[in-house]
Amino acid sequence: MVIAPMSGVTDEAFRLMFLKYGRPDVFWTEFVSTEGLFSKGREHCLGILKFNKKEHPIVAQVFGSDPLQFEAAAKDIAKLGFDGIDINMGCPDRDIEKQGCGATLIKNPSLAKEIIKATKKGAGKMPVSVKTRIGYSKNQIAEWIPALLEEDIAVLTVHFRTRSEMYKVDAHWELAKEIVKLRDRIAPKTLLLGNGDVKSLQEAKRLVKETGLDGIMIGRAVIGNPWFFSERVPALSERLNAVIEHAELFEESHKEDVKADGSYKQFDSIKKHFHAYTKGFKGAKELRERLMRVKNTAEAREAIKQFLK
Repeated sequence: MVIAPMSGVTDEAFRLMFLKYGRPDVFWTEFVSTEGLFSKGREHCLGILKFNKKEHPIVAQVFGSDPLQFEAAAKDIAKLGFDGIDINMGCPDRDIEKQGCGATLIKNPSLAKEIIKATKKGAGKMPVSVKTRIGYSKNQIAEWIPALLEEDIAVLTVHFRTRSEMYKVDAHWELAKEIVKLRDRIAPKTLLLGNGDVKSLQEAKRLVKETGLDGIMIGRAVIGNPWFFSERVPALSERLNAVIEHAELFEESHKEDVKADGSYKQFDSIKKHFHAYTKGFKGAKELRERLMRVKNTAEAREAIKQFLK
């Protein structure tokens, strides 16, 4: 049971909340560009890859289109102490696809295979995994999934929608057994994770039992819910105090970004989490609106203090 890598969401502060309230079996980072790791943006990429030793096992996810850059990135990531490297072959973002990365690799199985080979070469003993979708504009399981499994990867995570479907339709979990059969025939040692629309740990466990998958990767359902893996329902005061705690962890990991007025350059990026924490109770809308205006943790703390009064 693992947390999906989500750009702009699963940063270090987000993951540390799960260390306290209920950890997954494996952590994944946000993705970074293999090209960016060896460019002027290297420091930014290394910032995204920053992690706490307590997070082990943790996997770094990368995207790109140049096999040589993947090989170099894998060597780099192994030196940083990660427990695995995951190749994104499913991201539907147009800017990512314009670079020949993410889901567009579904259209180019030969390049995808080259990338896996190069990554394994650079990774040494570090496990290499892939996250992808069931196809680009249609179901391509029969040809796409075997191409990946033939490369003897450690883990294959499948989001059960096509790239074209985005998130507009329900995930096609009925296709999981077909992928399990392919895995059993082609690469029986490869672990299979399923992804898409899972809303609870109980549902995740049921899907594993029904499909034969080895595990589930959960995305949107864990946002604003660091208690997901413990299955505990927090009291309202605990949930709101977690907002402050999350903000403190965010500020701690962005010390260099503080401005003269006490605000943080990137503080607005944490407000998606504020929004997720503050739902489903009386006065939630008013509190959310106030939290959307705060500039730092101190102001968020005061807003919640006044609300709880």
